[in-house]
Amino acid sequence: MVTIDLTTAPPAPATFLDAMARRLALTLPELRLVAELAGGAPLPFDLRDGEAADAGSLSGRLGQSRGTSEDRAYAQALASLHDPHETLRRRGLLTDAGADAGLLGAVGLLATPRLALDVDVAAGATQVKAWHRQAGDAVASLSTCDGIVFELAWFPVHQWTTELARVTAVPEDLPLTASQVPALLDVPYALADSVGEALRSSRADLVPVLVGQSDGEVLADGSPMGDAEAAAAVCAVHAESRGRLRILAAAVSERVTTSVGVVSWVLLRDGWHSLTPRHDDGARVSVARVDPDDLATALAPVLAQVTVGEAATA
Repeated sequence: MVTIDLTTAPPAPATFLDAMARRLALTLPELRLVAELAGGAPLPFDLRDGEAADAGSLSGRLGQSRGTSEDRAYAQALASLHDPHETLRRRGLLTDAGADAGLLGAVGLLATPRLALDVDVAAGATQVKAWHRQAGDAVASLSTCDGIVFELAWFPVHQWTTELARVTAVPEDLPLTASQVPALLDVPYALADSVGEALRSSRADLVPVLVGQSDGEVLADGSPMGDAEAAAAVCAVHAESRGRLRILAAAVSERVTTSVGVVSWVLLRDGWHSLTPRHDDGARVSVARVDPDDLATALAPVLAQVTVGEAATA
């Protein structure tokens, strides 16, 4: 069973370079070439080259939709990139002897992990997808915001906490202000869900009715809230949302997923709040304000659960 402790401070680096992860920016063609040179290692995503709609297709006859326009732009961007053999050679990452050993090792680790994190972060207009893969004492990560340019990084496992902290960085164009959501809000799941549906349907007038008919109380910092305050707080969870973070953690054994756990956060006006389902007192959800640096702490019990689940199925 693998045990990863993300709550203990990492050991002091022996040298300046030991404290740094190695990072490289790679275009999708370069990344695919390196994966091919690494023995055909599979990449952790399914991303096809965009294809322009041809004149005989349905989209060609009916005209371009937003989706086909984006696919065409994506395909054109990929087609404009230089030959990956040439660009990797210019950067010293590919020689007659083969590709850089560290580069090949990182891509190989992406394909053969013991623990896997799939990260999806959206904040404002920015969306980033990242894949963290760990085996033994090493971690490799791959991230992108456009599917064209990727950041590949690899580092010792004790630096994983530092790398995870980068995931929760709030963009500078989203300044933090005050929120109507308490530091700890505990809500019946059915109420949170129905209020969200009412707001999406432009039926905010139904919110007081839903709160009044709720089977459970809405708690702020452990104390019951009045109906008006509860309605405002639950509405604010939906109305203030400016982003979200979702991490799917999985244990992998011989490329077979054996156990899965999830961490979900939402970005409100005052920063990140965790979303944690509870079933000890009916189906409820806890919305708790968290510090961006708390992500590793939040992940620790999830990874523990995942590794225990892996051991149970072994």
